[in-house]
Amino acid sequence: MNVKNYNIFFHLHTVSGIIISALLYVIFFAGSFSFFRDDINNWERNQGALQKESEVVNDEILLNYDEALNHVARQYNLYSSDVWFRQSHIERNVSVSVTPAKDTLVAKQSKVPGFFYLDSKNYSISNYTEQYQLGEFLYRLHFFTQIPYPYGYHLAGFVALFFLFAIVTGVLVHWKKIVSNFYVFRPKAKLKTIWTDAHTALGILGVPFQFVLAVTGAFFMIKGLLLFPGISVLYDGNANKLYQDFGYSEVPIAYNALKLEKTYSINDYVEQTEKRWEGFHATSVYIRNYGDTSMEVKVGGELLYKDQLSSSGHVVYKVETGEEIAVKDPLKETTYTDVVKNLLYRLHFGDYGGYGLRVVSFILGIITCFVIISGVLIWLVAREKKSIPEKKKRFNRRLVNVYLAVCLSMYPVTALAFIAVKLNSMAGQAYIYKFYFLTWLGMSIFFILKNDDYKTNRITLFLGSVIGFLIPFVNGAVTGNWFWIAYQKDLFSVFFIDAFWMVLSIITFLVWMKIRRKGAKL
Repeated sequence: MNVKNYNIFFHLHTVSGIIISALLYVIFFAGSFSFFRDDINNWERNQGALQKESEVVNDEILLNYDEALNHVARQYNLYSSDVWFRQSHIERNVSVSVTPAKDTLVAKQSKVPGFFYLDSKNYSISNYTEQYQLGEFLYRLHFFTQIPYPYGYHLAGFVALFFLFAIVTGVLVHWKKIVSNFYVFRPKAKLKTIWTDAHTALGILGVPFQFVLAVTGAFFMIKGLLLFPGISVLYDGNANKLYQDFGYSEVPIAYNALKLEKTYSINDYVEQTEKRWEGFHATSVYIRNYGDTSMEVKVGGELLYKDQLSSSGHVVYKVETGEEIAVKDPLKETTYTDVVKNLLYRLHFGDYGGYGLRVVSFILGIITCFVIISGVLIWLVAREKKSIPEKKKRFNRRLVNVYLAVCLSMYPVTALAFIAVKLNSMAGQAYIYKFYFLTWLGMSIFFILKNDDYKTNRITLFLGSVIGFLIPFVNGAVTGNWFWIAYQKDLFSVFFIDAFWMVLSIITFLVWMKIRRKGAKL
């Protein structure tokens, strides 16, 4: 690469990285914890996941459908509605969607909710805000859903797109020395050299992980913008048709307005479908025109990830006759759309390899946070030259001070949020929003006013370590499920989160001890 092209790519890499740095840090920090979203939610509810924790499992629904429908029907008149059971996460709650009744008389009399959660053990019903947990908050924070739709989604998508651009230009800049620079670390050199060595080595180490998350993240968040031309041109503005073709929604069927007299069991249909293919598990059950003679049951699912990563299939039953009217074989009829969509989801969420893969993904996510910070510090140190006016130097230092205060304070704030939701058993969406964002704001302002990057780094590490180490003990004192008791009770999610915070806190405390002994300013 000639000098001109090198300089172009170098400046593009620097500018694109600086523009998105703070937002990207929030995405990766919150996203790293999101790999354990289900465990965090189960930990907060003091529950264990339903599947065996040692196995790699799919989002299988473990539910008595007939009993569940009986409980729902006591509160809501479901006749002629479409009912959709889905399991998006490994937890006790099953998400249930209900469409408005097609029967006009029922539609006037019934109060059918559009969406709610159903506890698969006690069949209690709750809405989204009532079941909002800290794991859900961190998961949604990593793509800015707290910002009104669709602006938060699109912001996260374009940040991912810029990050992809930064990765490509970074690889091009370091291409010639990408192998040799990986093994270089000069701890006794000048500060800019130390940060550059760390940035390069850890950046190269995480490139495959970062590239995958950048591509998949951009696809998820801005796919609506990408599909808009297709909706306008290929589908003549009919978005519902496009979503049906891509498998995001179901095709409605005609309603007969005649009540079904035949007895039936949804459980039997699910069991029959799961026996059809070895290793097949139901992940969704869609009931069309409930209680009508036109009623159909679509049992959809997939094979275990360890057998086949993308293997969606389904069977559609006509309830009045009991016959199968449509079958999609997960072993033979997987479409291109299925493969692409499922593969992108699995790669992004890292849920196909069990806890080992998620722990590795968490570590790589935190390494990426360090790469982001080191990149900003390289930028700052490089602008401490004598040729740069003092006024610009002060501005650059202040800018980085604000950046570090906002980013680094996320660690103690997140740890404190775990204690807050455990102490407040009634914590919901509003409480988590207020506590997290107000605490984050207050801590950020404190470190901005302190205006000492070294102390910001040291204090946030210390606070995060101490608070994080207290989390298992607060949980044990509040619930009685100390981590060793939780393990004995097979509440693995509770045990895992407690153990996770203890290990993480010890590691960050050792880092704090190391930089405390060294005592050198950033």
